[in-house]
Order: sequence, then C-alpha cells, then structure tokens
Amino acid sequence: MPSLTLDTSLDDALGTKTAGVFHRAFGMESVNDLLTHYPRRYARRGELTPIASLPLGEQVTIVAEVRSVAERPMRQRKGSIVEVVISDGVGALTLTFFNQKWRATQLTVGRQGIFSGKVGQFKGVQQLAHPDYELFDDEDAARLNASERQHTPIPIYPATSTVASWQVQKAVGDVLARLAPVADPLPEGFRREHALLDANAALRLVHAPHDFGDVEPARDTLRAQEAFVLQTALLQQRQFVRAMSATSRPAGDLLARFDARLPFTRTDDQVAVGDVISRDLEGAWPMNRLVQGEVGSGKTLVALRAMLQVAQSGGQSALIAPTEVLAAQHVRSIARMLGPELAPELMPTLLTGQLPAAERRKAALRAASGQARIVVGTHALLSATTTFADLGLVVVDEQHRFGVEQRETLRAKGTSPHVLVLTATPIPRTVAMTVFGDLDVSTIRTLPAGRAGITTFVAPLAEKPGWFGRVWERVAEEVAQSHQVFVVCAAIDAEATKKDVDAPDDAPVLEGEQPRTRWGVVQVRELLASHPAFADIRVEILHGKMPGEQKDAVMQAFARGEVDVLVATTVVEVGVDVPNASAMVILEADRFGVSQLHQLRGRVGRGAVPGLCLLVTEAPAGTPARSRVEAVASTTDGFALAEVDVELRGEGDVLGDAQSGARSSLRLLRVVADADLIQTAREGAERLLADDPALSRHPGLSDALRRRLGQQERAALAKN
Repeated sequence: MPSLTLDTSLDDALGTKTAGVFHRAFGMESVNDLLTHYPRRYARRGELTPIASLPLGEQVTIVAEVRSVAERPMRQRKGSIVEVVISDGVGALTLTFFNQKWRATQLTVGRQGIFSGKVGQFKGVQQLAHPDYELFDDEDAARLNASERQHTPIPIYPATSTVASWQVQKAVGDVLARLAPVADPLPEGFRREHALLDANAALRLVHAPHDFGDVEPARDTLRAQEAFVLQTALLQQRQFVRAMSATSRPAGDLLARFDARLPFTRTDDQVAVGDVISRDLEGAWPMNRLVQGEVGSGKTLVALRAMLQVAQSGGQSALIAPTEVLAAQHVRSIARMLGPELAPELMPTLLTGQLPAAERRKAALRAASGQARIVVGTHALLSATTTFADLGLVVVDEQHRFGVEQRETLRAKGTSPHVLVLTATPIPRTVAMTVFGDLDVSTIRTLPAGRAGITTFVAPLAEKPGWFGRVWERVAEEVAQSHQVFVVCAAIDAEATKKDVDAPDDAPVLEGEQPRTRWGVVQVRELLASHPAFADIRVEILHGKMPGEQKDAVMQAFARGEVDVLVATTVVEVGVDVPNASAMVILEADRFGVSQLHQLRGRVGRGAVPGLCLLVTEAPAGTPARSRVEAVASTTDGFALAEVDVELRGEGDVLGDAQSGARSSLRLLRVVADADLIQTAREGAERLLADDPALSRHPGLSDALRRRLGQQERAALAKN
C-alpha cells in the first residue's frame, strides 16, 4: 500500500465517500487537516464521565456503563422502543432506540463503552436518542487485555452528529499506519534547547499515546511548532514589506505651524509615539504601524500630525472610519484642530455613501485632483470610482471593524503607501504579537490632563428590581444639572423578530444572559415618553437604520446641547465626542462584550464633568454573564480588561474574521496561556530568518508554512 504524506488528499487516503463525510463535518481536505484535528481530551478505561454535568442540547461523548436494558411496545404506533440506562455510578442517562430490538442483545448490563449523541430531555429524564457508541472489549477479552490496556488513554475528538469521536480515531489510525516520515518544522537547535519531541513522535503520540505520560510532551511539541510557524509567517511578511520602497515623507513647516497653534501640551506618550511615526514616514520602506490607546488618549491627534507630515511633500492621506457619524465627526474635528489657516490649505474632505450625488462627485474630484490632502470617509473610499493623485498614508480607525480585504483595497489606491492602524480596544501583548505580529505596535497609555474620569456601577435587577426605576430618576437628575446622557440598547426594536443590524455581536452567549432582548431603542423611547420625570426632557433616538443625514443631524444636535438624552444602539461606540455628556446607561449590559462595554463608557467623562456609567443587568449573581459586567465595573484599565476579554471570549473571537484566516484557526496554541512560548518562538524565528531568510536550509519549516498558509491566507497576510 503506498505511503501517505501530509499533502495527500483525504479522497486518496480514506476514499471518496469517507472523505466527503469528513469534509462536510469539519471542512477537511488533506491528511494534514485530519492529523491536526487533535483530541480535545483523553478518557481512561473504567473511568466514567460525570453525567449530571452534561449540558442539554449539546453533542457529547462520554464513557459510561450499562445498568439496565428494557424493551416495550410503542403506544401510538406499531413497533418497539429499546431503553438502555447507562450510569457513571452517580447520575444516569437513558439511551432510546426505535424498532432496533437487536440493541438489547448488544448492550448488556455491565458493558462499558463510549457513547455519543445530543443530550435531550423527555419527561424530566436526560436521554440520548439514537446515539452512536463503541463498546469496550467483552468481559473475557477484557480480562486478557486488562494489564496491557488499563493505562492506555482513549482519545476523545471534537465530533459532530454525523462523525463520532471513534470514527475520527479510526481514520487517524488508518492514516498514521501509512504515513511517510514527516519533516520537522522546528530547527534542531530550538528543539533540543526546549526538550521537544521530533515531529513524527509528537504526531503519533498525540493521537495514540501509550500512557498518559505521553500526552503532554506531544502537545507541548505541537504547540511549539504552531507558535514557530505562525511567528515565522508574520516575520516573513514584515520582511516583504521592508523590501518594498516607499516615498520618503519628511516633516516641514506644515507640522511646525500646526504644533505652534496647539492650545495644550502633548502628553509624553503622544510625543514618543509621534516621534516614532515621524521616523517611519521618512524611512525607505512603508510604515506598517498599529497605535493602540484608551478612548480619549489622543490617537486622532497623532494621526493628524502624520497626515500633515505626508502633506508637506504633496501627499494625500485617507482616513477610513466605520460609521457615517464617526467619519463626519472626524472631518469637523480635523478642520477645527487645523484652524482657519491650515484647513483651507489641506482641505479636509468628507466622502461617504450617503452624501447627495452632487456633493459626492465634488468630494471625489477633490481627492482625484490632489486638491484635498486629507480625505475622510467610510466604505465609499473603497469604491472603484474613488481615486487619489498621490495617496501617501492610509489611516484605519477602529481596525476591528474592517477586514483585511477592505484595508488592501484602500492601500492599492496608492504606491506602497504608509499605513497607520488605530484602535481604542487595548490588545494584550501576546494578542498583538500573534494577530498583528507583522505590524509595529505603539501604545499611548496616558490620558490628557483635565479629564474628570468615570465611575461605573452595576444595577443588578435580578436581586434589586426596584433599581430600574432609580436608574431613570438618576438620568433626570443629571439633566437637571444641565448635563447630557447616553442610553445604550442592545437592539433597535426588541419586538422585531429579525436580528438587528446594530445588535452587539462580539459577545458570546454566556450562562445568565437573558434568552432575548427586552429593551430596544423603540421600547425605551416609549417608556421615557410616558415617564413623568421626562415631561420636559428632550429625548432623541439614534440607530444604524436611520438615513445618514438624519443620523448626522441628531448627533450634531446632541453635540450642540439641543438634546438632553440620546437613546441609541452601539453606533455611539466609537469616536463620538460630547464633553458635556456626563452619564451613560447601558441596558442589558450582559449582552455586550467586555471591550465593547469599555469602549461605550469612554463616551462620557471626556471633559471637566465627572462621568457616571450604569451597567443595568438581569443576569443572576455568580453567572459568567454577570462576571463579565462586574469585571468592567471593577476597573477603568483597558489593558487589564483586554486580558479578561480574551479569557472570557477565547482566542477564536479575538482573532476573528476581521483578520486573515492565517490567524483565526489556532489549534493548540492559546494566546494568553502560551504568552511565554509565543515570545520564545518569535525570538527563535527572528534568529532563523536573519540566518536563512529564504528557508532554503529549513525545508520542514518551509513545507509547514506552505500548508499552514495556503495561497489565500498568504495573500490575506500580505494585505494586512
């Protein structure tokens, strides 16, 4: 039988029919895909799985023992039901089989095995209907094999309703038996230094360990391989960027004139980050830098100074923002900061999809002619009809709102333009190293002087339902002091059956969360319209389905102080700046992610008025949903919350679809838990690439990179 390689297609390895089943269940196409589908845990023969903790509605794989078998006729129609009770010694679970009498002779009392199916409930009793199962050896054979097999772990694989764990195990065993030796992706010296296994041993032992002592060394090796391959890919991308040539953009009198009219002194962090960017813009290769900083830390100021430096040589800058409201605010803010002398010279121009046709044509002409040296817009900037005379700098605001393809489309409108990515969502060090490892990262930690700050409280309606009324009284008290208030809802209309476009989508469903939203913008407006304390309070609404002009008009009216209370969805999450806004109420706060809650409350406490944020939740105490809300209330340190966010949400979301596929599918590597390993792998990859940039002496690593990053992912990485 011919040997297999990691590149062999599953069709050739398993046959077309089986390969098709695995492709539909897991998206697998090659032997490598199958062998990187690692066991999620290992069971021990005789060690039973706790049944009481099985979650309803989920696909489970458990080890249990048959306690009773009974057959009875069905009441409503012909046929019989076989009911088998399995147990872990404490809890019990019923297996039901319809018209399959032969199950009773196979599933005899005392037999142990692995059972897989979806946990359901019938008349208060947990059950698996028509489960798959694989029984361990019968009693006589088991006695013969007992000493040999009692310490052999049983790999339990991620499974689906169509492919059970032992079917994956069987396919893996079949492939491993015919697998040719695998080239090692790790350099020999790195492997020896860190006491890691060779690639062949690691792959075989993770799937078929002889005893439990084999598991961790195998997983440690595969985890190190994953970190090393990923860091090599990111560092190679940095090399590719640095091999490109960029137009040098030295600073001049535009920046000097701007700095001279600043009414405040820049913070130390703003100065330090600004100096680094200034050097990048004068460099021989394109800048590729991520600037992260708390809400209100001065990222826009840093970006504007970079735009002025690019404008000095006639270059243009394009700033892409996620919403019309934010783009319009950016243009007004930039024009105000530039002042009456510089603004006409640089002509900051707004270009969005909802501009009237004549205004949009005029804005597009300014960009194409080079007359507008600063162009701010939304996705309209990506349109084929939008062109630039000399695009020298791309600024992406709130990077998590844009995919790689969108950023690349904008970059392609210039010749190797510099790129500056801004985020107010603080990123843990290892996430930055893993997700943005091909970017240079700068951080602005200090906030400008004169900020009054913000205090956050949880309003726990599960224990104190009367506090709901007090929340609205508190809002009215803020308005009575001539302040303004945001009220944020998780949906536009809670009664609507379709999912709102503005609903928070970055938070996983956690225990304690309400099954559906109760308070949308529509419902809150109706509540406040009939509330006696709000008779003289000016309330307006804002959400993503409103026309652009209407949204902008509402936001400007709020900024001018003509609206007291703004009831909105998360369209106010980023960039909205109203210094007089002193309070924010976030209803059903447990429906939002940690980072999103932190971003939202950053809209208040931006001036001399102390900020107040009330997180209203019905999540019971002690549930994960409640813990998420309490974590936000406990600190205003966005970097501490970023770590909490990764732990609560898992890396899959943090490395989500907005980034390239190369980084959204970690197998064993965990961004927070494996921080030291990622750093070690990065240092090792840097040394290796310095010595062998083309990887000509490391074919195993080169092959692993090719498999890990197909053409599509490599292209996506190049676009980042």
